[in-house]
Amino acid sequence: MVQKLSILIIEDEKSICDFIAKTLNGQEYKTTAAHNGRDGLAILTSTLPDLVLLDLGLPDMDGIDIIKQTRQWSSLPIIVISARVQEKEKVAALDAGADDYITKPFGTDELLARIRTAIRHSNKIMSDNVNNNRPYSAKGLVVDFEKRRVLVDGNEVHLTRVEYKIVSMLAQNSGKVITYSSLINQVWGPYADDNNRILRVNMANIRRKIEKNPGEPEYIFTELGIGYRLIEDENLL
Repeated sequence: MVQKLSILIIEDEKSICDFIAKTLNGQEYKTTAAHNGRDGLAILTSTLPDLVLLDLGLPDMDGIDIIKQTRQWSSLPIIVISARVQEKEKVAALDAGADDYITKPFGTDELLARIRTAIRHSNKIMSDNVNNNRPYSAKGLVVDFEKRRVLVDGNEVHLTRVEYKIVSMLAQNSGKVITYSSLINQVWGPYADDNNRILRVNMANIRRKIEKNPGEPEYIFTELGIGYRLIEDENLL
């Protein structure tokens, strides 16, 4: 018998919580629910679910605090589901360690797709520890982490050191939004200017080198005001 993946729903609106649980149970997921942050943290630490769906606006604490506390000891996937639509709220949640962000209202197809992506990415992290970080590959784009090479349709793309670091980070987190601040911090260091201009310039150069039409990218997508997302690794699909 295949063990069902377990999902913890931390959501104070019972109607939304019940809707999500019913949807996921119908897709062979095992669900547990909590209606406040304190209970959510208790269930999270005691049951260790495979994934957490988290509302930010909880009655007793901010969901971002739950993300920060969880990230002190676990890398389990966390998807934020929130009515907060401001870009700064999304950036704050992602920078705190959330894997993805869905804005209410949302459709069941979108929810299920985001869950599958987050779980695949989590499995990739674990399998890469065994497979020695195998290459990323999607639609003819290959990033070979061991040889530090990038190829498009078999042709090597000559990137600068900085450009490679950007592409490599996106590839290692394919399918996820990586915020501007996370990229800047990882590539230029924690004391770098948080002005996005240098990142935008490098991204424009990267797209010119790897995209057939930089104006209509098929590999690296912009989440306006938040960051960038690289098309998901085909080995995970």
